Amino acid sequence: MNEPSYREPRRTKYWPVRIGLVAVALIAASGAWAIREISGQQSETKVFSKYVDASGAISLPDNFETAFVHIGTVAVAPKPDQPVDELHGTYTRPEDLAAFLKDGKFPDGAVLVKEVRSTGNSKLTTGEAAYGAGIKVWFVMIKDSKGRFPENELWGDGWGWGLFEGEDRTKQVAVNYSTECRSCHVPVKKQDWVYTQCYPALNAK
Repeated sequence: MNEPSYREPRRTKYWPVRIGLVAVALIAASGAWAIREISGQQSETKVFSKYVDASGAISLPDNFETAFVHIGTVAVAPKPDQPVDELHGTYTRPEDLAAFLKDGKFPDGAVLVKEVRSTGNSKLTTGEAAYGAGIKVWFVMIKDSKGRFPENELWGDGWGWGLFEGEDRTKQVAVNYSTECRSCHVPVKKQDWVYTQCYPALNAK
């Protein structure tokens, strides 16, 4: 009798061991891929900004007054016929300013810090003057075009938004950017939510 053309593979006593090794290898490869994926996500967050943690919590840069570039100050009066009572000075990192001057936009991770001070007002030899006095608040914006923190209510419209009160620069007090921050920036929505016309450094040639 002729043997059938197909022969079942010979199974030795080592067959279960081989199957087990293959399964272990597949599981290990899958686990390694998952670890790389998680590590990649964590690494992206770390590289993204040292002022943002893994959950999207924003911190006020400690040394922005000396390490960042002052890009402009806005003098604010409560009404047209009243004297200036606040100075809003805005700062960004040198590399963020360079990127904006090159590309006309802020790159991911760019940081804007607006410092709001009350004013001292007096008559000087140059005339009636208003100058910076005590800190009221600091606002922080961090550029994020990828929507890295969809569950965090302080992130949206391409930015992370933070608020720190003058008496404690370590405590971020804003809760929801859409109700606490966004409305003030609606007039410049088409400018990526930034009042670029108020900052001479952004228009430097």
